[in-house]
Amino acid sequence: MENRAQALRSIPYEATEAIAKDAEKSNLRLLRFPKISLIIPVFQEEKILEETLKCYPKDLLERFNTEIIISDGGSIDRTIEIAKNYANKIVIHQEDRKQTISEGRNMGAEAATGDIFVFINGDTVPKDVEYFLGFIRNWFIGNDKLSYCGALACPVTIQPEKIMIKDKIFYNTHNTYVKLLNTVGVGMGRGECQIVKADVFRKVGGYNSTIAAGEDFDLYRRISKVGKVGFADNIWVYESPRRFRRYGYLKIIWQWLFNALAVMVTGKSVSDEWEAVR
Repeated sequence: MENRAQALRSIPYEATEAIAKDAEKSNLRLLRFPKISLIIPVFQEEKILEETLKCYPKDLLERFNTEIIISDGGSIDRTIEIAKNYANKIVIHQEDRKQTISEGRNMGAEAATGDIFVFINGDTVPKDVEYFLGFIRNWFIGNDKLSYCGALACPVTIQPEKIMIKDKIFYNTHNTYVKLLNTVGVGMGRGECQIVKADVFRKVGGYNSTIAAGEDFDLYRRISKVGKVGFADNIWVYESPRRFRRYGYLKIIWQWLFNALAVMVTGKSVSDEWEAVR
């Protein structure tokens, strides 16, 4: 494993994609690129899931050695039926109780076989999937300035055709805030997309399954105690604005703030559950 990593790091950044495309003809065909596990927690997502999964063409996933894992929280709509057409693996919550998103992400991680775990929500997609996967691969093999980090956060926004002035104000402010916290060593990254080296994820014990809200902050806070969390400001993801549209920014921000403070002080969230908005 170490020899492979050293060999990969010796390849110039701009050359890795050409090598991946020509792997079968190259003398490096036995040199395996890292595997990426896209872990997508879902619950009752029949309205949006197919649109999300269509963003990951099969040939692109193969080229970047990427698997899709759907972790379902017990949906009774068409979510699982849709997922079967796209996912490599599907894990389903079977218990007669509501699953926390932390549990959903952890179940997905248990089924994952990747070197890198990308936890990305069912209503969230990368701005440029090919660049996104390529960046993550190069970050892992040591061809990026943030390669010393064990995890990455990235900027989140809304698709240009849906964004409003108030959205721009919020996202510009919040992305700057997340970047600042990581710069000063306080791990932070929104749960919409969290990118973690698999060994680092396992080292800190994964997500705290007892936390209903603020679990994303809690994970990165713990990772920052054993390593570094970087802010990759050149890979963007688009999320659905549905929660902000229903409840407004002020209410959501207050919920985030109180849950984050509670997690820091008590290790538990104020919210007993994080309501799904569909």
